[in-house]
Amino acid sequence: MRLFICFITLCLALPAHADGFISRLLNKPVPGGVAVVDLGAEETAPSVRYQNKPVLVIKEDQQRWIAIVGVPLSAKPGSQNISVNGGQTLTFQVDNKHYSEQRITIKNQQQVNPNAKNLARIEREMAEQTRAYQQFSPRQPSNLLFDKPVNGPLSSPFGLRRFFNGEERNPHSGLDFAANSGTPIKAPAAGKVILTGDYFFNGKTVFVDHGQGLISMFCHLSVIGVKVGDELLRGGALGKVGATGRATGPHLHWNVSLNDARVDPAIFIGAFTP
Repeated sequence: MRLFICFITLCLALPAHADGFISRLLNKPVPGGVAVVDLGAEETAPSVRYQNKPVLVIKEDQQRWIAIVGVPLSAKPGSQNISVNGGQTLTFQVDNKHYSEQRITIKNQQQVNPNAKNLARIEREMAEQTRAYQQFSPRQPSNLLFDKPVNGPLSSPFGLRRFFNGEERNPHSGLDFAANSGTPIKAPAAGKVILTGDYFFNGKTVFVDHGQGLISMFCHLSVIGVKVGDELLRGGALGKVGATGRATGPHLHWNVSLNDARVDPAIFIGAFTP
């Protein structure tokens, strides 16, 4: 009887289900991070929205649906809500995270304080790239443990408060890899090329849609090796490392976006630092 009571007590102390691999990998609920929210074992995939934008939903371990929510850097620590199937509200908690500063010296003053002509160009380019980030295709991502897009050490991390020539600008929205010019860049997961361009700040750039609002952006390329509409396999070549746009030297800047929120790519390669 005592053994039976101990068994029942242990069962009650355990969670209703154990987190699967994807939850353990991705659930980093901080500003600029990812929140994984349990949606239960519905027969069909629930429809989820966060801040009125559609959210990636997958089935984990063939059992329960989970929402994978991109938390913007602007989010405040505390409670956040998602809506499920247009009615039910679920809450998740956002924890605090401190991001360091980065100070960069740029020789070209136009890349710090652009003139009116360049500002007009920047606005056009930002609108084009914003539309790409807001795309939401029905395809399921091929993998959520991403491959590194280049073989090279991480240099500038995500979320840094950046100062160019002493003037504060937007936080660092991606992850930088130190790599020589001409180093091949590979798709971290399968996807479709949805935008390419040569932009004022980003230089030569490629956007890849991995499915359901999960989008990668690669910039400062020396060579773009794909065109809009191309389907890339995981590991497929998409271009080469360069130093185009606002860059002080050759490197790859890689953005990951979820539900139109830029999140830390390090989460997806198992290199997140709390």
